[in-house]
Amino acid sequence: MPVTAARIDEVLASVPSGLFIGGRWSAGRGDLPVEDPATGSVLTSVTDAGPEDGLRALDAAVAAQPAWAATEPRARAEMLRRAFELLVARTEEFALLMTLEMGKPLAEARGEVAYGAEFFRWFSEEAVRVRGSWSVAPSGGTRLLTMKQPVGPVYAITPWNFPLAMGTRKIGPALAAGCTVVMKPAAQTPLTMLALAQVLAEAGVPDGVINVVTTTRSGEVSAPIIADPRLRKLTFTGSTAVGRTLIGQSAQQVLRTSMELGGNAPFLVFADADLDRAVDGAMLAKMRNIGEACTAANRFLVHESLAPEFSRRLAERMQALHVGPGIEEGVQVGPLVDAGAVRKVSELVDDAVQSGARVVTGGTPVDGSGHFYAPTVLTDVPPTADMFGEEIFGPVAPITTFASDDEAVLLANDTEYGLVSYLFTRDLSRALTVSEALQTGMVGVNQGIVSNPAAPFGGVKASGLGREGGAEGIDEYLETKYVGISL
Repeated sequence: MPVTAARIDEVLASVPSGLFIGGRWSAGRGDLPVEDPATGSVLTSVTDAGPEDGLRALDAAVAAQPAWAATEPRARAEMLRRAFELLVARTEEFALLMTLEMGKPLAEARGEVAYGAEFFRWFSEEAVRVRGSWSVAPSGGTRLLTMKQPVGPVYAITPWNFPLAMGTRKIGPALAAGCTVVMKPAAQTPLTMLALAQVLAEAGVPDGVINVVTTTRSGEVSAPIIADPRLRKLTFTGSTAVGRTLIGQSAQQVLRTSMELGGNAPFLVFADADLDRAVDGAMLAKMRNIGEACTAANRFLVHESLAPEFSRRLAERMQALHVGPGIEEGVQVGPLVDAGAVRKVSELVDDAVQSGARVVTGGTPVDGSGHFYAPTVLTDVPPTADMFGEEIFGPVAPITTFASDDEAVLLANDTEYGLVSYLFTRDLSRALTVSEALQTGMVGVNQGIVSNPAAPFGGVKASGLGREGGAEGIDEYLETKYVGISL
């Protein structure tokens, strides 16, 4: 059914505009306007927090930490399970909210609700499976006991591209482990996180365990929180440049850190690949979330024997995509998040063309209101083009060729980033050999999406530290304590 103006007003009115601190909603000193990227108009405004608000949120998290750490694992698990069920029940509301503030089509937003909610279900199950160990010392006279305990208060910073899932991926394991949280969502997309705070409160999460601070002054608000010795954990998803700054700040307090940073994913298509499957995978790896994902395929490396046909088929598929506001039925590609995003994509495409690349389809912003860019395929892109070294974060697929497996791996690894790679081949031996050689934290073999709440998500090199999701995800929020017992 079409989304009506009345329905939009109803959903926006249901979201509190204040800060969520210590279980209460409070106003700050300024207003943070939230833009609709499909029109460029302001949807609504929320509170724009200052440094003093961030410290109030940390105060609340610190005060709640002892009782939350002592809460029975089963009780924590049941709260997360209830939050999962509430989220799923409100799929349509959350999907519309994300589409309005971020731009992705409603179908993709519904998919994010399912994906994001699953972190609450997954970590509700992990909460009761935190284990230590008991062993006899080699000398025989001492017993070695290890136990896992919550790290302590957590400061979590999330990006705008997945307003729900990037929050649940951090909140889920933190709460399951017994940690309290101060959450700072991106300034472009604060509404989803404020609505999520309501869900967690309704699920029974005690006051102060989850706190949400919205602000346009991220650096000013974050610095005193990170410098406070009561904080024990920092988790961030965003650009590598900001991540490096945060790591430097966190070093002063020797904080535990989790950093999910930038990507430059290679998409390798070998000569023996199933071409239909490779093109399907390319559409998923490139166009999920309008290409605004750190896991998005950023460089298409195709064997020279397949490149012409792969390029033709991919261009046909990209050209057929329906571009428009995400709330409209049938739309497959929504707007980019803001004018700056369109400008960056345009600059990268123009640089590639000037470097010798050929535009097969797209290559320009879409005329009219909003922040739209046409789905684009470029061929003959030289590895020296800027887009081969930077995240495109938009609906642009640059294609270059290789002649041998060694050359493909060399091109794929020629980047400071190492988040995810994709490879398509029918040869199992090649799949394993290349997977081992690729310098990334994740590899998708004959598939265009790797994200899964049950699997460890994360990268190497400049793509970050630590893992989110899977059995490993909760360990990021636990310390190991060793107790030696002399008999």
